[in-house]
Amino acid sequence: MAREPVNGTTMSKSRIAYEWIKARIADGTFSPGYRLVLGQLAQELGVSVVPVREAIRLLEAEGLVTFERNVGAQVAMVDESEYQHTMQTLALVEGYAAALAAPVLPPGTLAKARALNTELAGCLGDFEPAKFTGLNRDFHAVLFEACPNPQVLDLVRRGWDRLGRLRSSTFSFVPGRARESVAEHETILGLLERGAPGPEIEQAVRAHRLATLDAYLAHRRH
Repeated sequence: MAREPVNGTTMSKSRIAYEWIKARIADGTFSPGYRLVLGQLAQELGVSVVPVREAIRLLEAEGLVTFERNVGAQVAMVDESEYQHTMQTLALVEGYAAALAAPVLPPGTLAKARALNTELAGCLGDFEPAKFTGLNRDFHAVLFEACPNPQVLDLVRRGWDRLGRLRSSTFSFVPGRARESVAEHETILGLLERGAPGPEIEQAVRAHRLATLDAYLAHRRH
């Protein structure tokens, strides 16, 4: 692969490899524990192994990749304690944000959320964890973005961003959780459509988030 222009400049082959691999780690294509075979990556990129090795070293320095003897390079595993703490915090603040947002949801919001959940349901057959995770975030954002408290909303956004940095799609580890998640979305939508009290909505969103955490922890234990 030749050097490619980027904003009027050029990127070295190692930088191109670095950006390419990092993007696939970020979107879940290369999930935690995925083995990064240098020769295979070099072939996909159309370069020699040397720039790929340099890219892997950069990613290792950032903590995105680990290297083990007799195993080689692989995408770093999730920091389990940080993931657990983030999910617990997000359960609290997102539940509250959804309850605050419920009375002021703009027209068409629930229809949009329902359309996203229908799309999520359609992903269950030919399951793609990265795609499902992206749609799942879109679904939740539709419901919490109307939160009128900017500080609570900021906390929710920070929690989701932290999850993204952890590079974890729980659905990669426990695909069965995806079907349960879609069903729980329907329950939340039902509460919103009938104008349920705020505490009831808050509890449903909180329980939904904690159920995902519980599924992940149960998988790790077994």
